[in-house]
Amino acid sequence: MNRTTWQMDPAHTNTEFTAKHMMFTTVRGHFKDLTGTIVVDEAHPDRSSVEVEIGAASIDTGVEDRDNHLRSADFLDVGNYPKLAFKSKRVEGSPTEAGSRFKVVGDLTIRGTTREVTLDAVYEGRGLDPWGGERAGFSASASIDRRDWGLTWNKALETGGILVGNDVKIALDVQAVKQAAKREAA
Repeated sequence: MNRTTWQMDPAHTNTEFTAKHMMFTTVRGHFKDLTGTIVVDEAHPDRSSVEVEIGAASIDTGVEDRDNHLRSADFLDVGNYPKLAFKSKRVEGSPTEAGSRFKVVGDLTIRGTTREVTLDAVYEGRGLDPWGGERAGFSASASIDRRDWGLTWNKALETGGILVGNDVKIALDVQAVKQAAKREAA
């Protein structure tokens, strides 16, 4: 069996999102607390898998008042739903060389609501680090409608439109570290 396990390196992984504010300004943010595991089946890439957990309270847009509002029951409700999660269901494509494009289809859970999301992904490559470990890089993106996860808070603008855009773009840059192979008992 040619399966390897990789742990996401939070120091070299970025989970970013963007949404429109007042319909004409883009607001960016990211999550600081992330853990994730990637299992790669090199013989059958479609059998590979990804699981990620994100601390909802770690949201950071660079504006404390906005971050506190995003943590509140109006949005992420971190007191009741401390984690966001993604668990893949399948991988479409064969990311075997740097630049290979593929899709990761899985369940994204926000505020206790789970919906299927497709991530458009790119295998960025792999190599040895200065400490003798092996690392791999991936990038991925998706666009979601936040209302599908119960994130419906908004304000109508006097001039027309809404304060917070419904479309949220997600961009991931992931670096993962290969874990030592486990020996199976005879």
